Amino acid sequence: MKDDCIFCKIAKGQIPSATIYEDRHFRVMMDINPATKGHCLIIPKEHFDNIYDLDGETAGRLFSLATCIARALRDALGCEGLNIVQNNGEIAGQTVFHFHLHLIPRYKGDDVKVAWVPHESDPDQLEEIRKAIKAAI
Repeated sequence: MKDDCIFCKIAKGQIPSATIYEDRHFRVMMDINPATKGHCLIIPKEHFDNIYDLDGETAGRLFSLATCIARALRDALGCEGLNIVQNNGEIAGQTVFHFHLHLIPRYKGDDVKVAWVPHESDPDQLEEIRKAIKAAI
């Protein structure tokens, strides 16, 4: 736990939250500035700055929990879809530097935008990038 991390304090129950699920590893809470009705966050109780610090075991537990929460959102709220969003680093929009996963229920006519402009890819450059990533695994 980091003393200056708001999500560590929430995860440990030192700051109140609208918690919908909790176990010894995670807290799932309603986002206080939701994109849509039912927008919630999954936060590990252990501090990880971002996905680069997250271990595989925690990641596996997290995504298993995310599927359970996603189904609950669908069943309870009747959402027509769901975005899972997770930002890493300031350049990617991360504002709280404690790993967290957004589950954003989607409804016809909502004003949420999660998109990018597709670019053409050069086959040679694509192959070069593929090889570099594969070598780094």
